[in-house]
Amino acid sequence: MFQIQDTLVSLDLVERHFCCDLSTCLGACCIEGDAGAPITEGERDELERVLPAVWADLLPRAQEAITEGGVAYRDPEGELVTQIVDGKNCVFSCYEPGGLCSCALERAYRAGRIGFRKPMSCFLYPVRVKQYDGYAAVNYHRWKICKCAEVLGRKQGLRAYQFLREPLVERFGQPWYDELVANCEAYIEQYLGGGQ
Repeated sequence: MFQIQDTLVSLDLVERHFCCDLSTCLGACCIEGDAGAPITEGERDELERVLPAVWADLLPRAQEAITEGGVAYRDPEGELVTQIVDGKNCVFSCYEPGGLCSCALERAYRAGRIGFRKPMSCFLYPVRVKQYDGYAAVNYHRWKICKCAEVLGRKQGLRAYQFLREPLVERFGQPWYDELVANCEAYIEQYLGGGQ
């Protein structure tokens, strides 16, 4: 584990290879699971604000779920999460030809229709950040549906911390990420034989 500023970072970020392989998994992380994506109160407000811009892209069942229960709810652990449909699909998921699940929020962001990309927990995935008193734990979430991403990452020589550069910088800042890179490179050199 690395200590970087007020965070504890799992060694999985350097030891695990990772690169999303959407052609294989078809965006399963937006579909599978028993709860929606973790969000902050501020993100819930942002989701409500941008909702009209993405409403037409949402599945009819998702529109019904939002109308009935809002964009978010509290899961059994009391965590605020995005609303889901049929006990699994995030309400902001939509489908491309061929069955690829994509995010209506990110699609609208990339098209310049909204300024909010998506919740940070989605942008950071497979990293999960848990806030504790005085520090945050930055962990790699292992899930069988992401096995293809680990295989592709290994094939491309891309480690999780490298693949997640943009969201990690957005969440923690460039100085934090630079310190992470320095720690990871030293770890690779010392413990992994310097190889990718």
